[in-house]
Amino acid sequence: MGHAIPVRTDYTAGEVRQFAQRAKDAAQARRLLAIAAVLEGASREEAAKIGGMDRQTLRDWVIRFNEQGTDGLINIPSPGMPPKLNATHRAFLGRIVVRSLRSMAWCAGGRAI
Repeated sequence: MGHAIPVRTDYTAGEVRQFAQRAKDAAQARRLLAIAAVLEGASREEAAKIGGMDRQTLRDWVIRFNEQGTDGLINIPSPGMPPKLNATHRAFLGRIVVRSLRSMAWCAGGRAI
């Protein structure tokens, strides 16, 4: 079994809890509370339960917290798949949709749908 990675000590447990109270991201707040528990002397197992994660995940977040501070505990959105249509194709498709809606309104006797 390996050794626990120490948590940076430039923040107190109370300061980390204050960051958690102000966090707008719920996942970040849970991670901060788990780290605060570690700083207060809780076991990694107990701290992981507080944060709703397992010990390995807590270890990964401790590494990010040590490197990046509180902002490192926010999920980084994945870029996702690139769009299949470029700007020209999207504009063309938009014109088709608008034309279809106008045609449907005309078929409905000029009434707005």
